[in-house]
Amino acid sequence: MTINIHEMSIEDYPEVYRLWELSEEIGLSKADSHHSIQKFLERNPGMSFTAWSEGKMVGAVLCGHDGRRGYIHHLMVHPDYRRQGIGQSLVSRCMFALTRIGIQKCHLFVFEDNMDGIKFWESLGWTKRVELNMMSHEID
Repeated sequence: MTINIHEMSIEDYPEVYRLWELSEEIGLSKADSHHSIQKFLERNPGMSFTAWSEGKMVGAVLCGHDGRRGYIHHLMVHPDYRRQGIGQSLVSRCMFALTRIGIQKCHLFVFEDNMDGIKFWESLGWTKRVELNMMSHEID
């Protein structure tokens, strides 16, 4: 089976969103609307990717930066295609894109009860930060 990885475009949005909906571990919100993702991709060109097998999207990841730190959001590999290195390949592409523009550190968010996700990230050398608390505020 051949897996092809491409830069994500807004034309991929319907398939990306359907893929994200397969996961209970991805918290979708209005920040994941077509409009919001389009703005994210425009602000972070060449950093988000999709994985394809025989014309079917089997993986996706959002990646961006704030000028200092990189951020990975919504990494998802279709359940039928897991444990084949697709997630790792998508993450590698993100890390290369960040390194290319001089970003030296990347963060991501994983739900506390997503043990498979935590194990995946730890297997790639990521470290859980226990000294930090994330705080959020809705802006309407």
